[in-house]
Amino acid sequence: MVKTATKEILPGTRGSDTPHPVDVHVGQRVKLRRTLMGMTQGKLGESIGLTFQQIQKYERGANRVSASKLWQLSNVLDVPISFFFEDMPESVRDSFPGYEGQTAESDIPEEHLTLHRRQTLELVRTFSRLQDPVIRKRVIDVVRAIAESETVNG
Repeated sequence: MVKTATKEILPGTRGSDTPHPVDVHVGQRVKLRRTLMGMTQGKLGESIGLTFQQIQKYERGANRVSASKLWQLSNVLDVPISFFFEDMPESVRDSFPGYEGQTAESDIPEEHLTLHRRQTLELVRTFSRLQDPVIRKRVIDVVRAIAESETVNG
């Protein structure tokens, strides 16, 4: 927070050089999904009518993503709009009106959730490239057996 002689300038407001934490988080989620899909900033920008520089600014949180661009990003990146707000640090969520409170996952460390969500997205991305239905079924069976084994032994 920057203070002037008369009032505080909050991050993400006119006169502040600091991006709003929500804008930074949304940008990080755009970058995460784009990267997991193997898409360049240029390709993403082209698909929604922007330059790669604008995508860079979104990903850093330097520029806010408008509602219409967020909707386009969710379509191009094949995720629900809520994806961009998932895993938001508790400090950011709690500092804004309208926050509903803790989720069932709130007792799990943030790093753990992010790591597992990233791995989950990578697994889904890789799995979706499998063409043979028999192999797809076998992969599901293997993953299911491993998960059940961990539940029993864990």
